[in-house]
Amino acid sequence: MIARAARARRRLLTRSLAALVLIGAGAAACAQTPAKPAKAAAPAAKPASPAWPSKPIKLMVGFPGGSTPDMAARVLADAMSKAWGQPVVVENRPGASGNLAADLVAKARDDHTLGVVINGNLTSARLLNPKLPFDPAKDFSLISLIATAPLVLVAPASQPAGADFFLAARNAGNKWNFGSVGIGSVGHLGMEYVKSRAGNFDAVHVPYNGNPAVVTALLSGQVQMALMPPGIALPQVRAGKLKAIGLTGGRSTLAPEVAPLADLGIRMNDLEVWVALVGPAGLSKPALERLAREVPALVRDGEARQRLFNAGWAVQGGSPDALRMRVKSETNILGGIILTRGIKLE
Repeated sequence: MIARAARARRRLLTRSLAALVLIGAGAAACAQTPAKPAKAAAPAAKPASPAWPSKPIKLMVGFPGGSTPDMAARVLADAMSKAWGQPVVVENRPGASGNLAADLVAKARDDHTLGVVINGNLTSARLLNPKLPFDPAKDFSLISLIATAPLVLVAPASQPAGADFFLAARNAGNKWNFGSVGIGSVGHLGMEYVKSRAGNFDAVHVPYNGNPAVVTALLSGQVQMALMPPGIALPQVRAGKLKAIGLTGGRSTLAPEVAPLADLGIRMNDLEVWVALVGPAGLSKPALERLAREVPALVRDGEARQRLFNAGWAVQGGSPDALRMRVKSETNILGGIILTRGIKLE
């Protein structure tokens, strides 16, 4: 029996040693097999950018309240605010023929500052002043040509009409003045063209901060003529306070009672005043895309169109590319007037 017990103990010991060998081998195999890497955590979802506009919009205008650019800006501001549910505040910063406000737009970085500018800010300004603090070709995002208008040549009601007016202007020499909204404005350059086409009379240019001030100067006798938008000129003409001499371009529904200057031999088919919407060059892609897509439709809407017409504007509502082509074409036209008339920044 003792022998049998000893054999049993030896068998048990042998089985235990075998089990330990198997366990050790398994552990070694596990140590040599590389562990599968844990799956990387998925990156956190990027927070969605807030829809543009995400706060009130500031609309800069380089002319005073009551001017035609101001009227257009306020119609546009109302339409944008109603469509987008954000306040749109018109801020008037008159000065330097509208270039003061244009410079503020060019330097804006908040993605919610835009500008309503006139022809000269994007075309003739740099030609007249190479030291201009902004570059119209590089510092703006062009959005849309909002509206255009011909210009009415007006004079005090006491002046003669038609060809006799230009005879009186030639006889007056440099004793007569003409007003405009600033050096390099289309009213200024247009009058220089009129002077060259009507016998080279010598009326002297007097710049003002806006057309309301030009009207005051006409009524008080400080200036004897001016090229002005219909929205400003015609109420004074219809009231008998000013006299309409002629209209740039052809007949217009904006000024149906005014004959073209072409009837007096002064052809000015390419000369209009216009307002455009621009933003700074760094305007974000969502903002620029929405503005370019929706602003033309907003100004062509029935209510906005009628309000602009009542203010003396013909609605356009074009694309950024169309505005870019207009700027290029008009820069050449106005540049030609500046060159041939020898106009310099005073």
